[in-house]
Amino acid sequence: MAKRENFSSKIGAILVAAGSAVGLGNIWRFPVETGQNGGAAYIIIYIACIIVLGIPIMMSEFLIGRNTHSNTAGAYQKLAPNTQWKWVGRLGVLSGFLIYCYYSVVAGWTLEYAGLAIGNQFEGKQIEDFKLIFADFSADPVLPIVFMAVFFLATHFIVVKGVKDGIERFSKMMMPALFVITVVLVICSVNLPKAGAGIDFLLHPDFSKLNGGTVLNAMGQAFFSLSLGLGCLCTYASYFDKDTNLLKTTFSVCGIDTAIAILAGFIIFPAVFNAGMSLSPEDVGPSLIFITLPSVFQEAFVSAPVIGYVFSIMFYLLLILASLTSTISMLEVVNAYVHEEFHIKRSTSALIVTLVCMFFGVFCALSFGVLRDFTICGMTVFGLFDYVASNILLPVGGMCISIFAGWKLNGRIFYSELTNDGCLRAPYLKVVRFMLRYIIPPAIALVLLNMIGVF
Repeated sequence: MAKRENFSSKIGAILVAAGSAVGLGNIWRFPVETGQNGGAAYIIIYIACIIVLGIPIMMSEFLIGRNTHSNTAGAYQKLAPNTQWKWVGRLGVLSGFLIYCYYSVVAGWTLEYAGLAIGNQFEGKQIEDFKLIFADFSADPVLPIVFMAVFFLATHFIVVKGVKDGIERFSKMMMPALFVITVVLVICSVNLPKAGAGIDFLLHPDFSKLNGGTVLNAMGQAFFSLSLGLGCLCTYASYFDKDTNLLKTTFSVCGIDTAIAILAGFIIFPAVFNAGMSLSPEDVGPSLIFITLPSVFQEAFVSAPVIGYVFSIMFYLLLILASLTSTISMLEVVNAYVHEEFHIKRSTSALIVTLVCMFFGVFCALSFGVLRDFTICGMTVFGLFDYVASNILLPVGGMCISIFAGWKLNGRIFYSELTNDGCLRAPYLKVVRFMLRYIIPPAIALVLLNMIGVF
């Protein structure tokens, strides 16, 4: 087998890992959660959760991946041979597989809506019109599958070109472009006539809305926003050079992901308030970006339709880039596993994974149309994949990673990886190990119970 590739630069490693974290969840969930849970008060809780929960687990995934230079399943086999810990990595592969199947369906929708925006098909439409547009499109037996297939093929094209020439090269182009588009959209939104009310709403801390449920939601959002427990970060870290500073990389990725999420709030809330509308709990998810926001943008920019036209195009281009950086990481998790564990040529393994995921993706796409009445445990195929992966596999995987890094992983490996063999100071090691052992597992357990509806 050919020599394993590494990322060619530190900035490349950071942008690739950040691309895995930044996704549609930053845009369709975080702003609404913030608006409904106390504005800046929720942001403070969210950042605290990133520090307490996200950073230690991300560092753990990074050090496990870099130490073993293996896919996420092989990593645990190397560090704990002949034990059941191998299932932690395989759980990540399964999570990546399931999420990739249904996430690409939603990613395909962004292509359709970008086309509608370019064709100026939003002009003059009201929210009821957008409900009909989305219902008709998502229920169509052909178009969603076509756009999903385009996204699968684009992701496949990037991954099959390899770690340096594919994943890293495209991340170096897409992540800066994503950030620039985000900033441009923020500038446009905050300069709307009534934007000030939206900015005040976002930045004013209303601590009266904070409760135990808010904290659990913030913990869950922090966990899923960073792609923890999915195996993406572990897999990408396996391509890190030995001189990569894992602490700095962790903080950089968390910072980029959080910044994009907060900036999304500055895009959405000024526009919402300028349009004289509001967001409801039902607006979390696809309904926000395919029904509510197109209507918001039409109302917000009614006095400047040309700006509104450009704004809509750039917004859906932003969604496409955010989706693509995420699907690349999901495909790579599964592809690296098949490629290395079964000793299959990289291009062949990528083709196999793409075709299998595309097959199941068809059933996910049809869940909104001809298969909407086909249910398993009361859920459509799309809903089942989403529930199992997001509500069960990811928190269970994150909890297992925390326990493994805190209790099972050899202390010398822990120290060596986080200090680059003693070259870096790491006075935080004992605190991180303590968090991984005693704080994070019960915290994730609470998130898990909240996600499956126990609370």
